[in-house]
Amino acid sequence: MSGQTIFITGASAGFGAACARIFAQTARQDQAIVRLILTARRIDPLLALQKELAGMADIHIIPLDVRDREAVKGAVDALPPAFREIDVLINNAGLALGLEPAHQVNLDDWETMVDTNIKGLMYCTRLILPGMVARNRGHIVNISSTASSWPYPGGNVYGGTKAFVTQFSRNLRCDLLGTKVRVTCIQPGMAETEFSKVRFKGDDAKAAQVYEGVEALTAVDIAETVLWTVNRPAHVNINTLEVMSIDQAWAPFAIHRETQ
Repeated sequence: MSGQTIFITGASAGFGAACARIFAQTARQDQAIVRLILTARRIDPLLALQKELAGMADIHIIPLDVRDREAVKGAVDALPPAFREIDVLINNAGLALGLEPAHQVNLDDWETMVDTNIKGLMYCTRLILPGMVARNRGHIVNISSTASSWPYPGGNVYGGTKAFVTQFSRNLRCDLLGTKVRVTCIQPGMAETEFSKVRFKGDDAKAAQVYEGVEALTAVDIAETVLWTVNRPAHVNINTLEVMSIDQAWAPFAIHRETQ
């Protein structure tokens, strides 16, 4: 891991912040030099994270909305020389909004999920990938979801966007065959982060109900998984990895019965 530059989107909280911490802590333990590029829309959490990790890694923070194609391009183009050769891209920025059925959903919520979960990931990948190919090394880690494979009521567009992430990751592997650039898709199940708070637009009580009585995954669990995939030998590619809490499993088929 020594000498690597790691670009993390959505680094202000949740999986992204946990990835930043675990890469920095591992670098300190191994006495390695690691450069972290941390991006998110909220600057204050990035500043706090930069201060927390000072001395563990070289850190460059960028307030960035990945939905803005020109902003992503500008951020990548303006990277300081020491941070320009990106070895690992962690496409983590993403969100779910609402649990309404498709015929009642707010269209703005659907567009926000598509713009963030799909377009943001595409922009970051397209702008960073050419450098990896030119150097013939690199690793793209895309954070998908179990919702990409397993539907649930109200998952509609969120599940669709994460299915895109999974399929896009597979197709990237095909495009990159013959290079040394790796692609991994991580599919977390229920994890207790800001995810539900964002989904329910700041309703803490409603968000807490999601995890009541459940030992859900944590952000650290997923960060450790990402670290493990990145640290496999260079010839080993972890294609897709689905991760669930022991308290979560697939539901039985739903059946609607007419009652008299």
